[in-house]
Amino acid sequence: MKLLRVPIAMVLLSGLVAAGPAQASSAHSPAIVVSKMTGPGSVSATDTNWKIKATDLGVMWDNGSGEILAAFGDTFGDTWQPPGANGDDWRSQVLLRSTDPDLADGMSFSSAATDAPGHAKELIPSKKIDGDEITVIPTAGVSVGTRQYLAYMSVRHWGEPGVWTTNHSSIAYSDDNGQNWVTGGPRWDNPGGDNHFQMAAFVRRDGFVYMYGTPNGRGGAAYLARVPEAAVLDKAAYRYWTGSAWRSGPDTLATPVVAAPVSELSVQFNAFTGKWLMTYLKGSDVVLRTAPAPTGPWSAPAVVAGFADFPGLYGGFMHPWSSGPNLYLALSEWTPYNVYLIRVTLNRDGSITNPNLVRDPSFERQTTGTVSAPWAVTGNGGIDQATWAFTADRNGFVRYNRGWHDLHQTVSVTPHTAYTLSGWLRTSPNNDNGFFGVRNPGGPPFAEVNFGAVGGWTKFTVTFNSGSRSSVEVFAGIWTDNGDMWLQLDDFALTRT
Repeated sequence: MKLLRVPIAMVLLSGLVAAGPAQASSAHSPAIVVSKMTGPGSVSATDTNWKIKATDLGVMWDNGSGEILAAFGDTFGDTWQPPGANGDDWRSQVLLRSTDPDLADGMSFSSAATDAPGHAKELIPSKKIDGDEITVIPTAGVSVGTRQYLAYMSVRHWGEPGVWTTNHSSIAYSDDNGQNWVTGGPRWDNPGGDNHFQMAAFVRRDGFVYMYGTPNGRGGAAYLARVPEAAVLDKAAYRYWTGSAWRSGPDTLATPVVAAPVSELSVQFNAFTGKWLMTYLKGSDVVLRTAPAPTGPWSAPAVVAGFADFPGLYGGFMHPWSSGPNLYLALSEWTPYNVYLIRVTLNRDGSITNPNLVRDPSFERQTTGTVSAPWAVTGNGGIDQATWAFTADRNGFVRYNRGWHDLHQTVSVTPHTAYTLSGWLRTSPNNDNGFFGVRNPGGPPFAEVNFGAVGGWTKFTVTFNSGSRSSVEVFAGIWTDNGDMWLQLDDFALTRT
């Protein structure tokens, strides 16, 4: 979503009020970056294939016919430049489809809802008038049979950081796999600004569609309703959870199932854990909670992705085809204003395990252009604080015209354990001798890959066994003996294989 997501100072962009990053959290992020889902350099090149150069959200659901449908928020075309939501060819929402079952190497898209060849269409028209209806944002999707349902909110005005006002929320439906949408479904009006169901999350299970809701803005609690799956378009059929029973009547009967602050909810039943999972933005971090039933009780929140490692983060929508211990999510970031696939690993009880062991993996905790702990530099290097990063705001670099130059970090490991190291790299065109891998601290490499020129951000991976070691040094560097050469690096991850 273009403007509601990232709470900080508001700025005027292309006649729209856009939100900037939230106040930083210091929480460590166990998540690793798997791939870029949208925009330049994404797995499916959405910028050239469907004119989706900048977008956010990625609300995903199974269409019941072997595809994932993903609805994105305010979307921009050719002239977009970072940071944030701006540019021409503004569409309030777009939809992409995926048949990709293997998420380990990223999520690809095979088609889009289009209005012309190679151009993703706006699904639901919006007035684009501030103070009336500035945009219409998708918040949840679900399928029942061959019919697709999409929850959305009509945003009247983007206000102070983390605060916005909505006119109403509603549910549209599509009978042609998301190509065309019919509005006029059940509607939750918001005249007082405190309606409980302005943003939604859907789960279809046991003959019902469960609808979790939050008010407009990022300061409200989470509430719960359900409706028989055959009656999604009948508002009178909805029942609200009061804390002890399902009751018909006004939605004000609903009591919180999760205390404030909750926003940008995603909920699913997870077969691996046998639990209900909920992810959402809590303050400035995306967190995970679990429960034995849709009504709760919900566990304490565990950080999935923290602001310090993913500044400007929001969203965090779970992929319905996450399987086994791997939980994949679509995470939005403000500066690149695009969506990334991230992953965490779960225990059987739903707790997060096997976190990323690299500290400051995306260089976002670096406060100046000079490399500081936990990273160190050999030779000449620093921190880019421009808009060149793979994710968010910063990346590391080395640059010179002769000799060896690298960035490295010592990481504690468990002896006799298999690990996978990954990182995103790109180089100057004249690079002919780069290396990425692990070495004995202060000593020689024992697992590495060699690379030449790398034009766009590219993921490199090295697997190794720690042997008798209790620590290793992860690194990326280049021999700069071919004129002025540079290497940029971002989003390192070290996890057990």
